[in-house]
Amino acid sequence: MAAAPALDRVATLWAIYNHAADEAYSHHAVLEDDGTTFISSGDIDMEWLRDSSAVLLAYVPQAHGQPAIRAMLRGAIARQGRYILIDPYANAFTEDYRVAERKFEVDSLLYPIRLAYRYWKSEGDASVFTPALERAYVVVLRVLRTEQHHAQRSRYRNWSLAGDGAGMPTAYTGMIWTGFRPSDDAAQFSYNIPQNMFAVVELQQLSAIERQVYHNERLAEEAWGLSVQVHSAIERYGTVFVPHFGRIYAYEVDGFGHANLMDDANVPSLLSAPYIGYVDVHDSIYQATRRFALSPSDPYYYSGREASGIGSAHTPRGYVWPLALIVEALTSVDPKETQRDLDYLANSDTGNHLLHESFDANDPRHYTRSDFAWPNALFTELSREESWPQPVPTPPGGK
Repeated sequence: MAAAPALDRVATLWAIYNHAADEAYSHHAVLEDDGTTFISSGDIDMEWLRDSSAVLLAYVPQAHGQPAIRAMLRGAIARQGRYILIDPYANAFTEDYRVAERKFEVDSLLYPIRLAYRYWKSEGDASVFTPALERAYVVVLRVLRTEQHHAQRSRYRNWSLAGDGAGMPTAYTGMIWTGFRPSDDAAQFSYNIPQNMFAVVELQQLSAIERQVYHNERLAEEAWGLSVQVHSAIERYGTVFVPHFGRIYAYEVDGFGHANLMDDANVPSLLSAPYIGYVDVHDSIYQATRRFALSPSDPYYYSGREASGIGSAHTPRGYVWPLALIVEALTSVDPKETQRDLDYLANSDTGNHLLHESFDANDPRHYTRSDFAWPNALFTELSREESWPQPVPTPPGGK
């Protein structure tokens, strides 16, 4: 595939943006009879706690003065609270509230906090914080505390994991155990550093919710204390020295001294640490980690004729994820790097102006998932950073 002229690339990016701006809102949001909002992930008719939250975060800045968007967000926040109360170890649910997947991923419990907190801070609407949602937050804290001591206290099992479903052995560190990565793939070592980074930030936000909205000082202190413990553990156990790069964050550790050095395209990732709010983009360890993740030393970094970027064990080798390209641009301090990422995204367009889950870095006509809401929503966040105008989305469907 020959490189498109610069004007064509700009036109392609605009076409992607115009499709992305209301893709999830118009095509993947269903207003339910019970007042909640079901958000499918795209071409899979299930709702992931992570994906739905990440998609809707892009709509929070548009909610002011648009009652339909506010209603969509409020309904989604309420529905996610119900999911957590049904099964806090599940990561995905069906439209009729059944568990679709029971892969315990720490970020699945954290993303709904992020969405509710962002909505509250943006709209000043604390009415989403119902008694039922606080009960869900109590469950979240209980599960995270339990999984700090997974080997001793947890009864969670998933039979695709080693150790008769309990996962590989771990030593206590203060971090939170996970069975699966944000990609839904099984963790190699069960202290996933990006997920624990995410926990540090979201537990602080939960503390603010408990203190300022629910006036529950006990839960506010518990959430803050857990955040402090996890942060200390990351900085103590989650970094390693790598020749030619210096001290970097590992992707996974087990507390026994073993570390998995890689990054994955799904957010939270190591690359996304400034985006999720864990660390300043200029932090020296982050910058060393970034150099590692965006190099051939990362086993999931791929280069081809049409793009170079981070992929995932979840998709074929040589396939780059638009999610990772967008995060690379969002966390870049180099305008040339950002422009290169935008060019790669334009190169990935197969004519339908939708960003896919992943694509062959040598031939974007080969890709996974024809309809994946998350990268399209995240692209609008990048567009907002680039000060592109925001169109008014068309209404979502109802039942």
